Formats: sequence, structure tokens, C-alpha cells
Amino acid sequence: MTSFTKATSFSFIPEYPTPAVARPMTEAQRRYVLERHSVRIMGEGKPPMLLCNGFGCTQHIWHYLTTALAVQYQVIVFDYVGSGASDRSAYSPQKYASLAGYARDVVEICEALDLRDAILVGHSVGATIAMLAAIQAPQHFAKAILLAPSPYYLNEPGYYGGFERADMLQVLASMEHDYQGWSIAFADLLMGPTNTASIGEELASFFCETNSTIARQFAQVAFLSDNRADVRQLQLRTLVVQCTDDVAGPAEVGAYLLQHLPQGELVTLSTAGHCPHLSAPMETLATIRAFAA
Repeated sequence: MTSFTKATSFSFIPEYPTPAVARPMTEAQRRYVLERHSVRIMGEGKPPMLLCNGFGCTQHIWHYLTTALAVQYQVIVFDYVGSGASDRSAYSPQKYASLAGYARDVVEICEALDLRDAILVGHSVGATIAMLAAIQAPQHFAKAILLAPSPYYLNEPGYYGGFERADMLQVLASMEHDYQGWSIAFADLLMGPTNTASIGEELASFFCETNSTIARQFAQVAFLSDNRADVRQLQLRTLVVQCTDDVAGPAEVGAYLLQHLPQGELVTLSTAGHCPHLSAPMETLATIRAFAA
């Protein structure tokens, strides 16, 4: 296991959707990117697999999968700026006012590691971030696996995303008053009533590791952004992995993605809720392995 932490100087790559023009990074720039996101690498010298967390989660949410995946792959995990062991001083409200800012970070990690033909795995809003990164810099990736994805969480005429706008705004407003209490309630909502309470508690613990001020802005961006227009631009062979009874990724979203992805495939797992890597890690692991092979 390799770990990186701390920084010197760095110059940002062009903003999405301008195609990334790769400039060779200096060693200082490379280390800065890896340290800024507390990048860890397991299983070096194997085909790369990059895991993108969902909202409010750290890289450790993948812990049920990483050891097994590292037998076959060079598994790369990281923290978004503002969560986990990332460099929180690098947070910029302007940069992260859209998911494109997070996608640029993913591309920068790929540049720092000189990744080629990586399997890109993203969960929830991390699936959208992964999609934007792959559109911006497709040269780094071979396939994409989207766990419980949604390009837009709100209901609109002709589109069912799962949440009414007024309800989502109320959910987001409740973060202001009691972030810890909100974390527990929102984790329970995402996991659903059929999963054990301990899984909801584990998800809530990840939310609580994220700076509450940064988490509030990330939540606004994550749950109000409409990235439906980007779906057709993802040219990779892509697997959409859904769960049953997922309030944040209903079956209608899976059907929408399957209709609009150029090379989309769909698998529905038997587990319920929004986090199959917590509720059904073995089934999730088998699904990832089968598609990545």
C-alpha cells in the first residue's frame, strides 16, 4: 500500500468541457496532486482501477472491496478535497461550485499517475464525476462502471429522478442546523428500511468525517446539478449497476441511462438501498470483476 500526503506548487488544467491538453507534470506537481487527495495505491504493476467515492464519503468506503480487487488490479483510491485525509486548505468554493471541479481533480490524479486503459468506477455522484472526467480525458480509461448513478436527482416533466425539488431543498436546508443529525437521517434514507441499522451507521460515519461547511456546498452541487446532457458524450463501454428500492437511483434513472449511453449495459443487484459496496460487497465485487475482465 502506497500513501501520499502534502504539497508544493501546481498549475490547473483547462476547465471542462475544453479537452485536456496534457502537459508533463514536474515531480513537485505530481506529488502535490497525490498528496492533496491522499492517494493510495494497492496492487502495483497490474491493470489500473480508479475508484471515485460518492458524496460525503472517504476512500475507506471501498474497504470491503479493495483487498480482493488488488489481487487482479492496481487499485487507486483517493479523497475529494474537503474530506478524509485530503488537504482541506486546497478547497476553493469557486472551483468546486460545479461537479466539473471535482472531475478536473480526477483527471489530474490520472495525469500524475500516467494512467492508461484504467477501469473507472464511480459511486452515486462519484459516478457523475467519473463520467465527466472520462469525457474530458478519455485517453486514461478503458471502461466505466457506475454504481447507483444518477445524472440528475430531481423530478422534471418526462424525467423521474426520485426527489421533488421542494423536498430536496428542505433536505439540504436541514444540514445547516444539525449536520450530525442530518448525516444519520440521510444515511438511513439512502440505505432504506430493509438494510441493517449498522450499515446506515457506517455510512453516516463517513459523512461525519467531511468538513460540514464543505459538505453543505458539495451537497448543493451534487443533488441539484443536471448532467443529463453529458450522458451521450461518454463513449466508453459503460456498466450501470443499480440496486432495488434505491430512493436516489430509481429504476427509471437506470432506464434513462441505458437509453442515452452510447455503449451502456445495465445490471440490477438483489440488494436494496444506495450503497451496494456496503450492503452487498460480494455481489458488487463479482459484478465489477465480470465487467472489468
